[in-house]
Amino acid sequence: MSTLPDPILDGLARGWKVHGGRHAALPAQLSCDVAIVGTGAGAGITAELLTQAGLDVVLIEEGPLKSSTDFNQLESEAYPSLYQESASRKTADKAINIMQGRCVGGSTTVNWTSSFRTPASTLRYWQQHFGLDEMTEEAMAPWFAQAERRLAIHPWPLAPNENNDLLRRGAARLGIETRVIPRNVKNCWDLGSCGLGCPTNAKQSMLLTTLPVALDKDARLLVQTRAERFEFADKRVAALHCVGVNTDGTAAPGAATRIVAKHYVVAGGAINSPALLLRSEAPDPHALLGKRTFLHPVVIMAAVFEQQVAGWSGAPQSIYSDHFLETLAIDGPIGYKLEVPPIHPILFASTLPGFGRAQSQALKDTPHTHALLALMRDGFNAQSVGGSVGLRSDGSPVLDYPLNDFVMEGARRAYLSMAEIQFAAGARSVQAVHELAGAWTSWAQAREAIGVLPMRPLATRVVSAHVMGGCPMSAAEGQGVVRADGQHWQLDNLSVHDGSLFPTSIGANPQLSIYGLVNKLATGLAKRLTARDVALA
Repeated sequence: MSTLPDPILDGLARGWKVHGGRHAALPAQLSCDVAIVGTGAGAGITAELLTQAGLDVVLIEEGPLKSSTDFNQLESEAYPSLYQESASRKTADKAINIMQGRCVGGSTTVNWTSSFRTPASTLRYWQQHFGLDEMTEEAMAPWFAQAERRLAIHPWPLAPNENNDLLRRGAARLGIETRVIPRNVKNCWDLGSCGLGCPTNAKQSMLLTTLPVALDKDARLLVQTRAERFEFADKRVAALHCVGVNTDGTAAPGAATRIVAKHYVVAGGAINSPALLLRSEAPDPHALLGKRTFLHPVVIMAAVFEQQVAGWSGAPQSIYSDHFLETLAIDGPIGYKLEVPPIHPILFASTLPGFGRAQSQALKDTPHTHALLALMRDGFNAQSVGGSVGLRSDGSPVLDYPLNDFVMEGARRAYLSMAEIQFAAGARSVQAVHELAGAWTSWAQAREAIGVLPMRPLATRVVSAHVMGGCPMSAAEGQGVVRADGQHWQLDNLSVHDGSLFPTSIGANPQLSIYGLVNKLATGLAKRLTARDVALA
């Protein structure tokens, strides 16, 4: 258990208004100025700005309230308590594993801290195809800069760990440019357990920054509380119905609340936000809700080196390459960003293919194993339409995301790029994370084998931690679920403030894109609701 100060426990001792789970009981009825569904990147920024404007805010979070005292760097504790479906959320066909947060702070509590502004090419595409004329690189820069100052986002100043430096060295030998990743950390201990919750309060997540500010301004927080459905009347939301849930997500008998607000903000994250509106049978005249949901489908290449890599130690991500994005037309063959994942035992063992003696050897090689990720930029080509969020019979969300030939052709090119870089870095052997791939001991052998590898779902291991779209914004009603200011096209008192707004993927880790965009939208919403000017502290 951490012996460091715990600002969450301190806030609770000061009298924060928290209900649900082990805290105060859920009230049967609540009223407020603004109800915000979610506590992640979009919700946290919105809560700070709206409470600064003097509004009475209620936040609704399905997951528990945890803090640095609870973060013990143990996968066995972190995945069940901090992630959607114990970090095992999958697409409808089980072909893609999706990692999303389910706790106060959302995915900002458990991500690996990589923070990129929305690429200029993506913003230009949105202007040209979705009429988002105000989202130029120049116009968005001040909103990003405010978020960067507020959340201590800056390029990682320390030397990369060996895991990341192998990407830098291998790429350099091939003449491929790499850059340093900006991270939202302050006084980081470089432990490497960002994905398990930061035990030292270094990660500047919503849990540690914006949410405490909102709670200190008398916002109310409902935890272990699921937003089930909206109630509508006369083109407005009349109420939000919520139920209490246990730590495993099952309904808590007898715990329910009905929230009446002047305005509602949906910020539960892509997948959950469209699902809430689908369960509520929200107006959807153009059949856009839940459609065009994007993932940055990720394929992985593992390599074994003579030296120890110790991929669990040090900043998880500090080096990246956009070479295979910047050298391709945005609407051409699918491009991909290269990054490095941390290698923790459960995450590694549950992702790597194989069984029996081969798996045993792979696990023995863990200290010497390096991995590369290729994050494919989906949503810009006519053959890349993403997936669709739907509902199971019990109302829970499920994403159908077909891995078609267009995506799989990109995956094959990504395998080739990653294998060549790893051999250039001195790998003893490399292996695609693919059910039918063996270990290859030379670049020539790998190139030939990858060229004939069957690229099909389930055989090709695909993962993602970036979910975007499903409630896209646009300047024309027929192209989006919400307007350019984030307000729902058909509902006068409902806005969406999370990654589900994006009309395509963005081609980069999305947290700073959400921070910057929602900073703009929430500032505008505060002005409309109160006539006050607000800004991030």
